[in-house]
Amino acid sequence: MAGPVSLPALAQTAEKPDVTLGVGGKALLYYLPLTVAEKKGYFKEQGLNVTINDFGGGAKSLQALVGGSVDVVTGAYEHTIRMQAKGQDIRAAIELGRFPAITIAVRKDLADKVKTAADFKGLKIGVTAPGSSTALTAQYAMVKAGLKATDAAIIGIGAGASAVAAIKQKQVDVISHLDPVTSKLEADGDIVVLIDTRTEAGTKALFGGSNPAAVLYLKNDFAEKNPVTTQKLVNAFMKALKWLETAKPEEVADLVPQEYLLGDRPLYLRAVKSSQEAYSRTGIASADGMKSMYDSLKLLDPELTSSNVDLSKTFIETFAKKAQSGS
Repeated sequence: MAGPVSLPALAQTAEKPDVTLGVGGKALLYYLPLTVAEKKGYFKEQGLNVTINDFGGGAKSLQALVGGSVDVVTGAYEHTIRMQAKGQDIRAAIELGRFPAITIAVRKDLADKVKTAADFKGLKIGVTAPGSSTALTAQYAMVKAGLKATDAAIIGIGAGASAVAAIKQKQVDVISHLDPVTSKLEADGDIVVLIDTRTEAGTKALFGGSNPAAVLYLKNDFAEKNPVTTQKLVNAFMKALKWLETAKPEEVADLVPQEYLLGDRPLYLRAVKSSQEAYSRTGIASADGMKSMYDSLKLLDPELTSSNVDLSKTFIETFAKKAQSGS
C-alpha cells in the first residue's frame, strides 16, 4: 500500500480542474478503470471535475483530442505511436491495460468452415469502429495468417447491445471485440472464440509479447502546461487500478451502471473474472510491450513500415511513478 499522500501534493491546485475526457465505448471492460475512478469518486478526491464524452470507438476519441474538443483520452496505446509517426506529440501518461483483452470469434454456424484468421477472406468482421484497436487486431491476425488487411470487410457495430445484435442477426460473420460483449455471445452459444488476448498466453500467441492496451493519453503540451492536473488524473487512475487488483467481481458489478451488465449479471461477473488479469499492475508499460506493439503496427500499416518512432516519446513515466510512491 502507498503511504498517505504528502501534504504539498494535496495542497497543489490543479491548473485546469475541469477536464474533458474522451473514451470509445465506456461500458467495455477495457475501460473499467475509468468507470471505477469515476464511480468511486477518485477524480473528485483529487479536486477534478471530469466530464466524460463516450464516442463509438477509439478512432473517434482520438479525432476529438486532435481537434481539441477533449483534453485527454482513455484509449488504445497504439494511437500514441501512430500520432508520433505523423509528427504529433501525443503520449500516454499511465497504462490501464497490459493485455489487449480483445477476442476474435466466428459465428457458431460458420465454425466448421472458419477455423483460423486465414479463413477470414471475403467475410464481414464486426468491430467497435473502423480504425479502432478491435479493427486493427483483426487485420493484424489476417496479415499474420498470410492474407491482406483488406481481404475482409471491416464493419463498425458499436460497443454494447448493438454488437451483440450484429452477431445474433447475422449482420457479421466474425466479431473482434471485448468483454462483456464476448462473454455474452459465448454464454449464449452464438460464437466460437479463435483468438483470445484476455490472457498473457493468448496475447503472446498473437503478438509475440505483451501489448499495452488501454492508456490515458494526451497531447504532450497539455501535460507540460498542466503538470498538476495530469498528475491528479494519473493518481485517480492508479487508485482505480489498485482497487481492481483485489476487487471481487461482485463489487465491480455493484459499482458500474446497470446497463453495463447487458441484462445478465452472472455473465458480467464471469466477464470481469476473465478480464482481471488484463489490467495493469504498475501503470507503466514495459519497453518490450511497447516494441511488440510497434512491430505489429509496422507489419500492418504501410504508413508505419519505414517510420522511425522513438518509443520513449510515446509514454511519460514520471506521473505513474509519482502516483505509485504517493508523493
